[in-house]
Amino acid sequence: MNGRGDSTMTSERSEAVRVGLVALFVTALVTSQVTASKLLAFSLPFSLPLAGSTLVLPGAALAYALTFFASDCYAELYGRRAATVVVNVGFAMNFVLLALVWSTIFAPGLPQAAQPVDLAAFRNVLGASTAIVVASLSAYVVSQNWDVFVFHWLRDRTDGEKLWLRNIGSTATSQLLDTVIFVGVGFILFQGVPPAEALALIVGQYLLKLAIAVLDTPFVYAVVGFARRNDVAPTPARAD
Repeated sequence: MNGRGDSTMTSERSEAVRVGLVALFVTALVTSQVTASKLLAFSLPFSLPLAGSTLVLPGAALAYALTFFASDCYAELYGRRAATVVVNVGFAMNFVLLALVWSTIFAPGLPQAAQPVDLAAFRNVLGASTAIVVASLSAYVVSQNWDVFVFHWLRDRTDGEKLWLRNIGSTATSQLLDTVIFVGVGFILFQGVPPAEALALIVGQYLLKLAIAVLDTPFVYAVVGFARRNDVAPTPARAD
């Protein structure tokens, strides 16, 4: 009876970890899509080449960084194939999000006077421009699949050791790809932003994303360690 009860509890914990990581991935992904329209500006106490003393990046950057944290944890615990499925299902969910948002925007509603929000502002905030949508989806499908590939390539090369290396290495390279594609497509290709200005955007965004990748490493260790201590990882591997 106790054995069966312990087995049930382990199975429930395993499902909780798996579902929790997928839920975090999708929540962060959706949040990044609806917060992309605001530009953030972080002042620095010093000046950087190209970027200057202010890092400018879209509001989506903070939430989007969490998707790499979630996918790296998921890839470590459940393998490359499972992580790739999550990434590509997430890509499809972007279209579901767009369909739901635009169906709400175009659906008939009460007159503006009876609305609790400004309808024009509602559309401007949630109805992302074609440039942003194309840039975001292009960057997503390339960078997220690259992240999973590099994570497991490094895992194989280190015999399952050095979790910190594959977490930082995969996220650092995939975030660079993501930033270059997003700015290149959304700002240079569609909006005609001069390359010098676009390069400043790339540098600013990437530096913050790289800092987040380094800072989230202890949390990756914490999630993976919790999962393995509670026997919820199907294929345990040492992470030093």
